[in-house]
Amino acid sequence: MNFFLETIQVILLSIWYNVESFWHLFVPMKKKNIAGEVVLITGAGSGIGRLMAQEFAALGTVLVLWDINQEGMKETARLAKQSGASRVHYYLCDCSDKNEVYRVADQVKREVGDVDILVNNAGIVTGKKFMDAPDSLIEKTLEVNSMAHFWTYKAFLPAMIANNHGHLVSIASTAGFIGVNGLADYCASKFAAVGFAESVGLELLATGKDGVKTTIVCPYFINTGMFDGCQTKWPTLLPILNPEYVAKKIIHAVLTDQVFLLMPRSMYLIAALKNILPMKQGILLGQYLGAFSLMDTFKGRSQKQE
Repeated sequence: MNFFLETIQVILLSIWYNVESFWHLFVPMKKKNIAGEVVLITGAGSGIGRLMAQEFAALGTVLVLWDINQEGMKETARLAKQSGASRVHYYLCDCSDKNEVYRVADQVKREVGDVDILVNNAGIVTGKKFMDAPDSLIEKTLEVNSMAHFWTYKAFLPAMIANNHGHLVSIASTAGFIGVNGLADYCASKFAAVGFAESVGLELLATGKDGVKTTIVCPYFINTGMFDGCQTKWPTLLPILNPEYVAKKIIHAVLTDQVFLLMPRSMYLIAALKNILPMKQGILLGQYLGAFSLMDTFKGRSQKQE
């Protein structure tokens, strides 16, 4: 195809996609039925992982829970059964350990079957300035928040590709595309998670595996305890998010095959401005929004997958 024809095609398709997006402002997207599908959630022992498990359970799915906290998983399993899960299985798994991920993944495939929806949710934060963070904690942050995604994809994606059916969900962060003072290692790990998920999604499309969907979730701080002590500068514009609200939005994004989910909605504008503003103006905007001081009052919880 020559340059002129391809350019015309891109312009016409862009117009159509914008019309389609505008239409869906008034007509909701059709939700897919995932009853009976196997959903694996890492970091399912507490927080958003637990809430997502309950939401998925209400849709009649088979749940597979991974965490390093067995008691937490037991409680999540109990709540999921109450919410309507057809079956619930839970496994101790340290997602930062590649060999353990592969071992437990093999066990899941033997005992439960192929995973249809993979939710990479486990995450940790050190909350330390880069020069104050021990090497071991930096490595752990990258292993849990990003490298674990590589290993779970390697374990479960082949079956999705073979069936041209599945869904990959990455619970990242707005810190995955905007740097934050005091979160260097965390931002690096979330930038990696966003880039990895987006790139694999493109690989799947390029090879014709359009039945395997990708959803990349980038929320602002969530009130789960992971970022306890952090204060937002402008609560109306950038509120600390309610965990139940976040879980419901994630499930809706999965059911409608939404590729990117940013929360709150103001983050769509902020992300766009970051990419088009001159550097000095972008830094000024970050300072105005609190990117320089968000972590000043951080307390958090000890390095815990959630």
